[in-house]
Amino acid sequence: MKYLLTFFLFLAFSLSIFAQTPEKMSYQAIIRNSDNALVIDSNVSLKILIRQGSPNGTAVYEENHVVSTNTNGLVTLEIGTGNAVQGNFTNIAWDQEMHFIETQVDPTGGSNYNIVGVSQLLSVPYALHAKSAESITGPIVATPYKAEIIPLTSSRNIISSDINNTIACTTTSTFTIPSGFSAMEVGDTINLEAHNGAVLTVNASTGVTLNYSNSGSAQFNSKAGNVRFGLLRKSGQNAYIISGQ
Repeated sequence: MKYLLTFFLFLAFSLSIFAQTPEKMSYQAIIRNSDNALVIDSNVSLKILIRQGSPNGTAVYEENHVVSTNTNGLVTLEIGTGNAVQGNFTNIAWDQEMHFIETQVDPTGGSNYNIVGVSQLLSVPYALHAKSAESITGPIVATPYKAEIIPLTSSRNIISSDINNTIACTTTSTFTIPSGFSAMEVGDTINLEAHNGAVLTVNASTGVTLNYSNSGSAQFNSKAGNVRFGLLRKSGQNAYIISGQ
């Protein structure tokens, strides 16, 4: 049976003159089967690979985890703390080329893994790369980053303060991407959440492509008592990619 995975990366890096950069990344994934039903309250096996240069590039690190899904099909783990199979997480050269995360899963908790997703790591590696930057320039002082949760209770356009934050749709609403939205740069993302029965619709204005469709749209239909997750990423001028719908 084919299984689907929706995954999200959350970082909690804190750099200061008194602290070292954490050698791990927090990771959450929602696992669904081929009927889009959640795999709940089950032990699942996850294989995490970090590839360098391209989605099919050299795997510079690989680790395995066995974790349990909750009642929402969600698993939580920390990349860098699993059973290392290849490489050393602390030695990944984040400053060299792009890096991609490949996730494989066996929903039965065994070792019959299926490839379920490859995604480029964007701002994630740079927080870890700060460790090597410090050895060159001296101690780094930075404010820990935390995504802001922005309620969405009525339809509106995307604005600059939404970028790299989380939009929590609690009342059925439409989120519109205007043409020429220059405040959002290529690679910037917005986390999307539809809560407790709300329907979040994302519309692209005329001249804007969404998932390669001009003036495209996508919907996140949540069920009562649950949350539907997604991610919006700017992929080019007036071009966006959306996942999770």
